[in-house]
Amino acid sequence: MYSDVSEAPGPRLLHDRIYAGDILRFGALVPMADLVSFTQTFLEDAFAPFAPEEIHRHLSHHEQTESFAQRQRDFARSPEVRRLWRDVFEACGLEAEGLARDTLYLRFQPHQDPGSVVPRARTTATIAFHRDIWGSNLYAQTNWWAPVYDIDEGRTFAIYPSLWDRPVANTSADFDLAALLERSKAGGRNAVDADAAIPHLTEELEVADATPVVIAPGQIIAFSSAHAHAGVPNSTGLTRISLETRTLWIDDVRSGRGAPNVDGFARWMSPGMFRRVSDETPLHQILGMNRIERFAGPLPSA
Repeated sequence: MYSDVSEAPGPRLLHDRIYAGDILRFGALVPMADLVSFTQTFLEDAFAPFAPEEIHRHLSHHEQTESFAQRQRDFARSPEVRRLWRDVFEACGLEAEGLARDTLYLRFQPHQDPGSVVPRARTTATIAFHRDIWGSNLYAQTNWWAPVYDIDEGRTFAIYPSLWDRPVANTSADFDLAALLERSKAGGRNAVDADAAIPHLTEELEVADATPVVIAPGQIIAFSSAHAHAGVPNSTGLTRISLETRTLWIDDVRSGRGAPNVDGFARWMSPGMFRRVSDETPLHQILGMNRIERFAGPLPSA
């Protein structure tokens, strides 16, 4: 599934490969190893005396929800985290001045016994099947994902390569991004449950090539936000902790380059969720747009 990258290809080639559906794996980036090491220390200090991967054994679901949300806020606001992520992007051949990024997200997916029912808070839920572009409508968008500790096929997420150019029925046409952001602004991330935060699949699928992502800490993958993917239910006995963000090459947003739109029908796009890596300027200001802008691109045939 992966295309291994040993040398930085430069922004044009990297993004052309991403827009064609390639899933790029970077395996020997010193800044990525530094970011993982920093994150492990951050977590181990925050959860001491407990091991981060076992924290679900010591906190109730409500305590996990609150604790993970605080860790996520602290992590995303850390100047050192921002610097380390910038170093990772630059090691991949992307200049900070030309790149915009979403929140630098620290995700927790606790162990859950099969058949058990718990509230689907955004800080703890296994994310359902989706394409990120169903919500953002930014087809130049690239996802970056990396584990903090060891993972396996039961403690990760899965990508569906065969759905790259195959339309599937979904709720993107009814997705109200503006209302979602208002609720989140008013009440915090947990004011919006995990199911409401993204558009959803509305057909039953039989897909033979759903591929769990298993890479080592210190490795990172980059793939188009148009790829269909979903969290794998975690009953492994350990909490999965991972790093993720999304980026846009600003020139490609201006020129309309990006992955094909095969089944996204949302009427709004969200440039205001991104900030330029070099100076934190909001992308919509750079582009002279609104934070949430009416989508002007082509929609696929219904």
